[in-house]
Amino acid sequence: MTTFASGTTASNSENDSLTHDALTVLQPGFTGTKAPDWLLRRLGEGLASVGLFGRNITSREQLSELTAQLRAEREDLLVAIDEEGGDVTRLEVRTGSSFPGNHALGAVDDVDLTRAVARELGRRLAECGVNFNWAPSADINSNPANPVIGVRSFGAGTALAARHTAAYVTGLQSAGVAACTKHFPGHGDTAVDSHHALPRIDVDASVLHERELAPFRAAVEAGTKAVMSAHILVPALDPDRPATLSSRVLTDLLRGEMGYDGLIVTDGMEMRAIAGTYGIERGSVLAVAAGADAICVGGGLADEETVRRLRDALVAAVRAGELPEERLADAAERVRALARWTAAAASDRPGTGDEEVGLRAARRALRITPGETSTPLTAPPYVAALTPVANIAVGDETPWGVAAELAQLMPGTLTGTFAGDDAGREILQAAGGRRVVAVVRDEHRHPWMAAALDDLLAARPDTIVVEMGVPQATPRGALHIATHGAARVCGRAAAEAIAGTGVPTA
Repeated sequence: MTTFASGTTASNSENDSLTHDALTVLQPGFTGTKAPDWLLRRLGEGLASVGLFGRNITSREQLSELTAQLRAEREDLLVAIDEEGGDVTRLEVRTGSSFPGNHALGAVDDVDLTRAVARELGRRLAECGVNFNWAPSADINSNPANPVIGVRSFGAGTALAARHTAAYVTGLQSAGVAACTKHFPGHGDTAVDSHHALPRIDVDASVLHERELAPFRAAVEAGTKAVMSAHILVPALDPDRPATLSSRVLTDLLRGEMGYDGLIVTDGMEMRAIAGTYGIERGSVLAVAAGADAICVGGGLADEETVRRLRDALVAAVRAGELPEERLADAAERVRALARWTAAAASDRPGTGDEEVGLRAARRALRITPGETSTPLTAPPYVAALTPVANIAVGDETPWGVAAELAQLMPGTLTGTFAGDDAGREILQAAGGRRVVAVVRDEHRHPWMAAALDDLLAARPDTIVVEMGVPQATPRGALHIATHGAARVCGRAAAEAIAGTGVPTA
């Protein structure tokens, strides 16, 4: 017999079953490009999922070797990744993505193209042994000041976001990779990043149902295999607990009203919205009790101790009567059911791909507005990147902009990075006599950036402006190019347009 701190006892087999299920519902991360010994050991003890991040990946070949190493310990392993394409890429974290993000796809508004992009992205993931993608973002860009969603959203239109969410889910899963539609019930109408604090969304229930929930209903109808909860407080649904910890949101709304029967996974539990208010152990227990089936952790806490703490917290909660044993068992079974689906879907994965679909999409997403002083670029320019602080989801290690791509087309192109109140003056000094290409992200959210453009355009009206965020500000400059994202292919498409070598975008 095994004795627990509460004074209760259980047989070794019962304890083993609880421990096994507690490990099964965890989706932890780790550091390094090879699996550590502790992770391989936990796979033998019941761990059924692993989350990969940019720190784990150097190339497609290395990723394939890593997933093969993991599956040598557990063949039916769920290998998850946060690969949205666009600004949020882990597969190409050091080079920038080969796929434009959601906002670019929404700007094109061709659901067949969205489906094709998602299918190709899924094909590449599957080829590397990844079978679970924490994507797409189904959030409607309801608040243009949103610091964490932005170009990760298909757009501000309800119907637009819904149809492209469904197309993305269909395309990704046609490649044998499970889609995880996020961030339920919608993270778009907030000015707070849940990585740093708990956002509160004050919206009427009727607006929520008509607007924010529409893309998630479309995803459910399209058969999304997973849904990720958001760490947001929505008083219209539950005034007391954030969505991740709310049975009203996860069980009553998502499962009950919306009829969803797949896997529910939390957003990262170490995010301050949960870790700073409930703690990750308590938060994980409350999430599973509320209806979550998988606990995502590992973006920031990526060690064996975190796995042990969460496992023990879940087991202790069952023993204390705080978490029904059948709820934990049901959650674990949903994880295993998804693993069975991915194994079965592997046989239907596409054998050939479309390597250029991302660039074609990025070209079509360009919106080009000539100004009154528009003239062709005839010599290598000075590219000035006006760089805001990247949000945690995007990260600051992924390159962005147009300089590298433009330098390939126009050798001799120079570049610099600028930020702050003196950015405009500093750019003019650095550029000298060269024509300036000013690259911005979300000008409407950064007063210093708008002021820098004011200074530049007053002194150099022939400046070309490339907006790689959400194009909310009025187009200006001799030429204004909105890319609707900062992926590498978005930079390539913009560079082609600047250099006059681009293909038609219509």
